Amino acid sequence: MILEASQYAFEAPTAISRARRVLIKPCAIHPSAYPVSTSPKLLATIIEGIRKVSDADIVILEGTPDGSPVQPIYQALKYNFPRVLMLDVKDSIWVEVENPLTKPLMVPTFWVPNVILSSDYLIAVSPLKVVNNQPHLTLMNLLSLLPSNKYSSKQGWDMLYSLGMEKVIADLYFTLPFDLGIIEGRQIFTSNGDDPTKGRIEEYGKIFVGEPFQVDSEVTEFLNLKAEYLDLIKVARIGLET
Repeated sequence: MILEASQYAFEAPTAISRARRVLIKPCAIHPSAYPVSTSPKLLATIIEGIRKVSDADIVILEGTPDGSPVQPIYQALKYNFPRVLMLDVKDSIWVEVENPLTKPLMVPTFWVPNVILSSDYLIAVSPLKVVNNQPHLTLMNLLSLLPSNKYSSKQGWDMLYSLGMEKVIADLYFTLPFDLGIIEGRQIFTSNGDDPTKGRIEEYGKIFVGEPFQVDSEVTEFLNLKAEYLDLIKVARIGLET
């Protein structure tokens, strides 16, 4: 679903009205404002939409690749929402979750925060970013839910890149089944990857909403880009359904 950003209001799916806990995963690994990170304006819009239909607990969860605290980033980005629990991935209790694919592409199990498993509805919210001609959208955004002491170092996600990041993202999609993906495309941020906080900004004026694979695929097609992890997911889904 493609919506005009200037008129966007979050319409909560029916499933949220039955949820006891809703988890929102923003893109907030840097203290740089939108379009590098998810804007507080969009998060406030989503929270307002949830509150119209539900008194569920709302959790915002984010982590950093190097394991540094995320609370200072929340503060820098002005993430300050009433009755919302702001959690740091590094403080989580970890649970090992099995990849449901019969033949995982690369990672048979992932360590994930238990708060994800105890949430009834999962929303991934990402800016519209292109890094080295690769889309960095809702599925790439899930990486920072993984524990840095197991999967990354001060250099970033080096361990996962050594395994093959495209396959890792595909495996993560099946292991962490997020219900909804929202891509904040008021602007497009394009970076060469040397410094993920610096790049070209273009006005775009759109919000994309849908199931994470679906919405990432839609935006990737609109921008005429290629993402190998989307092709891998497409093939693996056929195998999972047969």
